[in-house]
Amino acid sequence: MMMSQPNSGLFSLFGFFPADPGQHSEHRPARFKTNPSLCVSVLFKVGPAVLTAFRIHLHPDENNGNGVSLSEMAILPGHTETDKLQTNRDTVFFRDGVRRIDFVLSYVDDKDGEKKQERRKEFEANLEKAGLELETEDKSESKDQKTYFLKIHAPWDVLATYAEVLKIKVPFKESDIPHSQDAPLEWLSHPLRLPEHIMRPQPDYFTYPFDKKKTDFFLISDKDTFFPPSTRSRIVFYILARCPYYNEGRKDREKTGIKRLLSNGTYAAAFPLHDCRYWKRARNAECESERYNLYKNWARFLCFYKEQPLNLIRKYYGEKIGIYFAWLGFYTEMLFFAALMGVICFAYGLLSYDDNVSSKEICDANIGGSIIMCPLCDKKCPFWKLNSTCLSSWQSHLFDNEGTVFFAIFMGIWVTLFLEFWKRRQARLEYEWDLVDFEEEQLQLQIRPEFEIQCTNRRLNKITQEMEPYLPVTSKCARFCLSAATVIFWISLIVACIIGVIAYRLAVYAAFASIIKDPMRKIQLVGRFITPQLATSVTASCINFVIIMILNFFYERVAIWITDMEIPKTHLEYENKLTVKMFLFQFVNYYSSCFYVAFFKGKFVGHPGAYTYMFGNWSTLRNEECDPGGCLIELTTQLVIVMTGKQMCGNIQEALLPVMRNWWSGRKGRHHPENHYSRWEQDHVLQNFSQLGLFYEYLEMVVQFGFITLFVASFPLAPLLALFNNILEIRVDAWKFTTQFRRPVASKARNIGAWLEILNAVAVLSVVTNAFIMAFTSDMIPRMVYLYAYSEGSNMRGYVNNSLSVYNISRIPLRSMPEEHDYWFDNSTTTCRYRDYRYPPGHEREYTHTMHFWHILAAKMAFIIIMEHVVFMVKFFVAWLIPDVPSDVKARIKRERYLVQEHLHNYEVERLKMQLSASFVTEPRSETSSTME
Repeated sequence: MMMSQPNSGLFSLFGFFPADPGQHSEHRPARFKTNPSLCVSVLFKVGPAVLTAFRIHLHPDENNGNGVSLSEMAILPGHTETDKLQTNRDTVFFRDGVRRIDFVLSYVDDKDGEKKQERRKEFEANLEKAGLELETEDKSESKDQKTYFLKIHAPWDVLATYAEVLKIKVPFKESDIPHSQDAPLEWLSHPLRLPEHIMRPQPDYFTYPFDKKKTDFFLISDKDTFFPPSTRSRIVFYILARCPYYNEGRKDREKTGIKRLLSNGTYAAAFPLHDCRYWKRARNAECESERYNLYKNWARFLCFYKEQPLNLIRKYYGEKIGIYFAWLGFYTEMLFFAALMGVICFAYGLLSYDDNVSSKEICDANIGGSIIMCPLCDKKCPFWKLNSTCLSSWQSHLFDNEGTVFFAIFMGIWVTLFLEFWKRRQARLEYEWDLVDFEEEQLQLQIRPEFEIQCTNRRLNKITQEMEPYLPVTSKCARFCLSAATVIFWISLIVACIIGVIAYRLAVYAAFASIIKDPMRKIQLVGRFITPQLATSVTASCINFVIIMILNFFYERVAIWITDMEIPKTHLEYENKLTVKMFLFQFVNYYSSCFYVAFFKGKFVGHPGAYTYMFGNWSTLRNEECDPGGCLIELTTQLVIVMTGKQMCGNIQEALLPVMRNWWSGRKGRHHPENHYSRWEQDHVLQNFSQLGLFYEYLEMVVQFGFITLFVASFPLAPLLALFNNILEIRVDAWKFTTQFRRPVASKARNIGAWLEILNAVAVLSVVTNAFIMAFTSDMIPRMVYLYAYSEGSNMRGYVNNSLSVYNISRIPLRSMPEEHDYWFDNSTTTCRYRDYRYPPGHEREYTHTMHFWHILAAKMAFIIIMEHVVFMVKFFVAWLIPDVPSDVKARIKRERYLVQEHLHNYEVERLKMQLSASFVTEPRSETSSTME
């Protein structure tokens, strides 16, 4: 039923709805948006009767219409009737609809309410003295009826003052330097591109540090929007971090900063607001809806093939988060080339499958089937025929072939190219994001609240001439020693676990060997595909992965505890110390098992009659031997299980845990209507993005970088797996930042920090490890020595027989003799073979190493030296050849500095002329007036 329109002429005067009742309702929204604050103020003056009439008119289509609902109108404080009329609380403005909310603090009343209330009172009073404007939302307005929200707005004078303090660069002239020209085949990348307004959300400007005295020098069209929301929240957080919560007459000057108040529970949370819901644009045209654009064009997995909107990420989240995604994206791009070469190397192994003479000889019933091998363990392991390892020899060839050497050298060069090109990309970003002259923020060097609380000693700061807390040298040394002892203990615990896994491999191998290879058991079909070595390696790798994850879970907490115990003075020092501890532990935890298989397994075995045991001759755990095809396939198995397992667990954890936490916290998401769920409440239930949030993201990627570089010679497909993981990782991280986390405070960073040095160290170590893998783990060098020095006709025929030594069965000790060896071979068989280069029985130097062994050892050492020197020479040459800063960036930096000086000079000259002209006009007038008198 249609309602009558009382006082329609009055409402038409102020643009609420047309005076003519016959006009369509869809015309109302546009007219309402013309001057909402004026409309509301007049309504309050008119009185409750008009309000009631207006409410009756708007109510029928407030949910279905496309116009602006009453909640978007300015609601003045003190009018309780209008609070009930507010229908849209999803806004980033104060109740007046003009002042933007730059930060939000939340708190609840509890048992210790009076003490905390006093702190809040003093803190908020000091905030107002600092120039900030506050507005409180009572707990009765929140959904849980418990939480208060304090909204903070920074007016222009405050922003201008602290922008000058923080030396924030702002635009003074639009850039006249053209963008790079499109390449000839640039059209091929069009499907990968995003719209221009997403990639470049704002024009390019020449910038200069803000100066409050020279506001007319800068391009200020609107003071309310001159500083973007990320900069506004950064300035407000700078004030919050330094604002005290004590009376002026008191001496408790260490009671300073929002972090102290958060740690003692005075406030529950402190965060800037997202500008809108991620799945829906903001209804207020003054809101940028950047969160929506990020979700639509970046955070959805369907955008995995698109480029990242780095400028929009930087504008919304700040440079520190922007540089992380820039690095991750660049790393993923470079992985494409490594993955391509890895696939080519693997394809070569497949295509050369039929040319593998060694595997053919092993599988040949007349060759491999006639060779009786010595037992691989004591008692439980029988004698066995060489052709039983036919399948594993073919599998080894896929990764252990001539192409692997080329790929190992390529990866050594790829690492250098990746790091050098990243430095260039980083330099370009530094210029584009105004970080060229950036110095570490004062906020990063701020003393940690924990340092102030725990350090009761005071001393005079020679620079500030103020008393400050400090940690005595004796206490610092004691804490460092305890921290070092804890780290050593946990690393020793990892080594002990690895030794336990090795003991498991030795003990279980005998069981697998007796079950799988026993001809009396009816599992020969399975035994063709699963060798004792493979079964042992797979199960041990799975157990090792579980141990890694358990130790990692506990050590993360231990590392944070011991870092807190050291009481680092600044946040930067805290992060660096935690980085060293965590990466050192992760390095040992994740890579130690791979190092064992690569460099220790099968290297200290001995020979029949003189085997080496793990804990000495008194133990029964005989050291492991490698498969006749080599240990490389076992290293591949270990690497695949640990690397893929970690990546899968990490992605599941990152994708599912945030959703579960937000669901548990009562977040309703899209089911909450806008008129009941305010913007600050929506963000309050999201996860807090901690200061160490990016630390764990970098750590995950650096550990992965170690897998694809340190042991890549054993598994050329590792870069391909990393590429697929990173494509998913970018979108998962983007989804988390956009939908699951509160908006973090924007912070600056020129580079990826200490992680670049860690990557450089891993890159250098990778050259050494891959050279040793190719020399000692792979079977490539023995094959090459045989081919060029010992073969007849320069082919690989006879290599298998040449690589196996002979031992007299009658001389095998009883402790090593199989329990049921009579089932395996005819009594006329008197010798067995084993993998080594030793003289046969009856020789004057029987069972000692032959000259062939020393030739191979010399070739291995020569290969290591040559490969390392070649790769290092290429690395240093490439690093010297590629400048860290591109030439066009250098030219742009120089031009910008020149233009800054030129414009400043012209500005000062014009300013001086105006002052002179003003003084010239004033002086004659004063003279004329005196003459007339």
